[in-house]
Amino acid sequence: MSDTRRRVKVYTLNEDRQWDDRGTGHVSSTYVDRLNGMSLLVRAESDGSLLLESKINPNTAYQKQQDTLIVWSEADNYDLALSFQEKAGCDEIWEKICQVQGRDPSLDITQDIIDESEEERFEEMPETTHAVDLPPCELNKLEEIADLVTSVISSPIRREKLALALENEGYIKKLLQLFRVCEDLDNTEGLHHLYEIIRGILFLNKAALFEGMFSDECIMDVVGCLEYDPSLPHPRKHREFLTKTAKFKEVIPITDTELKQKIHQTYRVQYIQDIILPTPSVFEENFLSTLTSFIFFNKVEIVSMLQEDEKFLTELFAQLTDEATDDHKRHELVDFLKEFCAFSQTLQPQNRDAFFKTLANLGILPALEIVLGMDDMQVRAAATDIFSYLVEYSPSMVREFVMQEAQQSDDDILLINVIIEQMICDADPELGGAVQLMGLLKTLIDPENMLATANKTEKTEFLSFFYKHCMHVLSAPLLANTDEKRSYKDAVVDGSNKNIAFCSDNFQTAQLLALILELLTFCVEHHTYHIKNYIMNKDLLRRVLVLMNSKHTFLALCALRFMRRIIGLKDEFYNRYITKGNLFEPVINAFLDNGTRYNLLNSAIIELFEFIRVEDIKSLTTHIVDNFYKALEHIEYVQTFKGLKLRYEQERDRLQNQKLSSVPSILRNNRYRRDARALDDDEEMWFNEEEEEGEALVPHVEKSKSEDDYPDNYGKFLETKKAKESEDKENLPKRSSSPSFKFTFSHTCPSSTANGTNGTNGKSTAAQTTPASSTSSSSKHTSPSTAVTAKGGRVGLVDYPDDEEEEEEEEAASPRKRPRLGS
Repeated sequence: MSDTRRRVKVYTLNEDRQWDDRGTGHVSSTYVDRLNGMSLLVRAESDGSLLLESKINPNTAYQKQQDTLIVWSEADNYDLALSFQEKAGCDEIWEKICQVQGRDPSLDITQDIIDESEEERFEEMPETTHAVDLPPCELNKLEEIADLVTSVISSPIRREKLALALENEGYIKKLLQLFRVCEDLDNTEGLHHLYEIIRGILFLNKAALFEGMFSDECIMDVVGCLEYDPSLPHPRKHREFLTKTAKFKEVIPITDTELKQKIHQTYRVQYIQDIILPTPSVFEENFLSTLTSFIFFNKVEIVSMLQEDEKFLTELFAQLTDEATDDHKRHELVDFLKEFCAFSQTLQPQNRDAFFKTLANLGILPALEIVLGMDDMQVRAAATDIFSYLVEYSPSMVREFVMQEAQQSDDDILLINVIIEQMICDADPELGGAVQLMGLLKTLIDPENMLATANKTEKTEFLSFFYKHCMHVLSAPLLANTDEKRSYKDAVVDGSNKNIAFCSDNFQTAQLLALILELLTFCVEHHTYHIKNYIMNKDLLRRVLVLMNSKHTFLALCALRFMRRIIGLKDEFYNRYITKGNLFEPVINAFLDNGTRYNLLNSAIIELFEFIRVEDIKSLTTHIVDNFYKALEHIEYVQTFKGLKLRYEQERDRLQNQKLSSVPSILRNNRYRRDARALDDDEEMWFNEEEEEGEALVPHVEKSKSEDDYPDNYGKFLETKKAKESEDKENLPKRSSSPSFKFTFSHTCPSSTANGTNGTNGKSTAAQTTPASSTSSSSKHTSPSTAVTAKGGRVGLVDYPDDEEEEEEEEAASPRKRPRLGS
């Protein structure tokens, strides 16, 4: 066989019974050794890859539809279709298929579709029972005909035979003639039978029958038959609607008669499927798949024919952008363009690319800019739908246009700013249009769909453009409603020549602010330094947290979500901004104001603090415990806040141990002063530890007395020390001890370090310690003015002028103290 190639589109039927375009290529019929038989091969015209490889099975039922379609099923629920560009190509491949199966190419189907049980019964039937005998097409036979059509629906083989008989005998036209007679005679019973007959013929699901039924000559009579549903008390008036109510408007005159007929046919068939026919049951849902395919391929053909008419599209955009065009005419043009774009979704990817590029070259984006500024809400809604098709197809194309436009226009008339203003000014109480526009803006500013070109400049360039020219327009309502210097009701945002007064207590405004916050939260997640700089420059988080006071809980949650995303980045730059600005305060206040109510706000705030605890964000933990723990310590139904305190104390102890380990060994092994407020227990522990380590510290010094003498010497030392302290207490003011611990920040006064001491005496005196100090003594802090000095071979932390006198008194009080390591 010859290897003839024809240009085709490959389609597969998905689970929703919709045709998916798999690509365009050239088909050939050739022998494939691997499949051991003749096969249909389709190779992509773009790169030559294999789009389809299907063996022509002798038992597979192939159908030819509309002269340019070949449809078949390869497995259960897997239907395939080849749509040919030329009828000649379809005929040639059809002949190849029929040749392999030994069938007559003049037929539109090569096999009878039968299931296993039907096939077994079919083999047992005599040859004479294969055909379906149709009753004479007469008025008194309508009930018999209706029973016959209804009875074959459950039998695939009988459906095929009935469809073949109806087509060969021109039976449908005879039925439609009877319909006109019944209407003239007001024969209600006959009209009810005709409804059942025509509905049953549609459920035969045969494209060859549809072509005759949906022709200009027959379609209105078919619609008439479907008006007389026996289950309804009165007939419907579908023909009246299609001929009188539904008007075909040519916004731009269409000169192609074939195209005009195709548009009429598609509209009417779509009406039959969507309006007239009842919703099919689970058992009937596959009966109308061919009807769906018929509409689908009609739409493809309409778009292709319109796109090829260059004069038509040129005139369309010329009138759309012409200032002299009246509003009513422009409304019709926009509606046509919207439907045109909707039909384009049926095109294969390559053709859809060409379609949108054609629209872009003709100036669809500048035209939309004009239309979106119109006062007519319906026109703006249609323009928004068109814009959504463009953004969905190619966000980069829209971004490129906007950046080029910025070089020639002011910020106020930029397309993207027009979109933002339309979102802000949406008059719909439910903000349906604003929600749609917000989704489009999110797509445009999403870095994930920005092209990764060689120089990778699109992301940087567009985000820089957006934050310079557009972000102030987007955030204007938010900043206006959170300005603490003036009343909310006095806040006014100017945009699109309209003054919109915002009041945060208004539900519609609260919804708008929630949408804006959703976009800003998206920016925090996906934009790095751009949004960070904007937040810092505008102090944006503080303004957003004002909305925590809103009576609308959903708005307070949006504000909290914004902060949660910022904290979720675990960026110390943001953390310093939050702690320095004390930005947890409005969150804590909202949490406390919520009281014991167990609601979403309560859970969301607790989750925020739980995240900080689990992730161990130290700077935020310290800030929260230092400033807010007293207000939160009574909350025990969750362990989040106690866990934060535990994290805080662990970090405090770690820092103290780190400080002790950094003290030079010469300081740890020699005598140095300590705060006189230290407890006696600490002193005792210090001596006990010294006794254990004495030999290691001073191995070359000979002990003056035995170890048994130390208890007596220690008692005398304590007596002298207590007497000295009692004298000091009379001369110095007392300080109360504080059990709490605070980290100090750059803005904390030095006196705060006094809170970290546990002594009871106000005067610091010199004392000795060893590296193995107790846990309680590890939390002691010295004054910021403390300095390490060396004097007379002794090392001290504080150089007091009366050091020598105190040392002499101590030596006199305890003459048998252990010798110390000298310098």
